[in-house]
Amino acid sequence: MPELPEVETTVRGLAPVLEGQRIERVVLNRADLRRPFPVDLGQRLTGATVTGLSRRAKYGLIYTDREDTLVFHLGMSGRWRIDPSELGKHDHVVIETARHRLSLNDPRRFGSMDLVPTAELAEWPAFKTLGPEPLGPDFNAAHLVAAFEDRIAPVKALLLDQRIVAGLGNIYVCEALFLAGIAPTKPAGLIGRAKLEKLVEAVREVLEAAIRAGGSTLRDYARPDGELGYFAKEWRVYGREGEPCSCGRLVQRRVDSGRSTFYCGKCQR
Repeated sequence: MPELPEVETTVRGLAPVLEGQRIERVVLNRADLRRPFPVDLGQRLTGATVTGLSRRAKYGLIYTDREDTLVFHLGMSGRWRIDPSELGKHDHVVIETARHRLSLNDPRRFGSMDLVPTAELAEWPAFKTLGPEPLGPDFNAAHLVAAFEDRIAPVKALLLDQRIVAGLGNIYVCEALFLAGIAPTKPAGLIGRAKLEKLVEAVREVLEAAIRAGGSTLRDYARPDGELGYFAKEWRVYGREGEPCSCGRLVQRRVDSGRSTFYCGKCQR
């Protein structure tokens, strides 16, 4: 599933194509993805001008001058295509401006698209309980100290809790914990502040490196320009069960709540 770096890469790819452009036409080739589209989606978007783009957690946001924001989630297989030579059966939403044609292609249809009044974004159900952005100033050691206080749950599980930090997914949590030298099973409340400061730095380092690399290619994820993300080539532990860590010990894998956890038993304590 596309995670934060993939969504950030997507937003950055769409920005120069959409910002300042008037939406001339919206075509919905089906009535829903994971859930139905807003009944007035096409009407509210047609004629609107895109004023900016951003990301919240794993959602992309496209702002318009009508004080509406188009909120999209890529689900498991979704991606935006810019000026595709032809449209296929999986191009479910098409947005046209005077300069470009964009299509949301989602073969498995686990994505979503909503239109939310911009002033109500913070209270939108999917956003209301989200924690701070991991690349923002509110994600820091003090925040983790407070969030982890007296918690015996494994640190990995809490980092995946969107109420504690927004947008982190399995791949990047595994990588950040390795970089910080913290065992994924360690009770969060037992981690000292110095280690938490290192963890915050590791989360940012991993995410920023992944964004520079265009994300990680999982199944059929690709950037809007059609290029694949290459951060998978930089994975230190994720997906490397049985391969040697930089310390020489073999990378291990365990399953927690149905998700694979990759780690080094020597480097992570």
